[in-house]
Amino acid sequence: MGVPLGIATVNLRSPLGTVLGTGSAKEGSGRWWAERLSAVALIPLTLWFFFSLLLLPALDFETVRTWLAVPMTGFLAVLLVAVLAYHSYLGTMAVIEDYVHAHGAKTFWLLAVRFAYVLVGGAGIYAVLRVAFGAGVASGP
Repeated sequence: MGVPLGIATVNLRSPLGTVLGTGSAKEGSGRWWAERLSAVALIPLTLWFFFSLLLLPALDFETVRTWLAVPMTGFLAVLLVAVLAYHSYLGTMAVIEDYVHAHGAKTFWLLAVRFAYVLVGGAGIYAVLRVAFGAGVASGP
């Protein structure tokens, strides 16, 4: 967008106006904060999980089921699975966006990864809730 003056053209746009809208700053800062907040949330959740398991008298199914049946424990376990799946999803998405350059392949892998993480996160939450609400192991004849 310039005014022709003979052979040369004069650009009437300011340098800021020239670069606005051309960058890739779509949702980068929001995703950056989500990665950091989920990482910070994982620190206490992971420490709680491992130290709680270490304090259990045994790691058999019935002991863990009783432990998960406590409402706060079940809630924190579901929260751990959800935040862990979300944090891992964000990291995998960043890798795909940075290193897969073909548009079609990038779109395919972003959709496949989203589907896989919803499936894995949902299965993890389902497993925690199933154990917490007392679905026992089938006994033999």
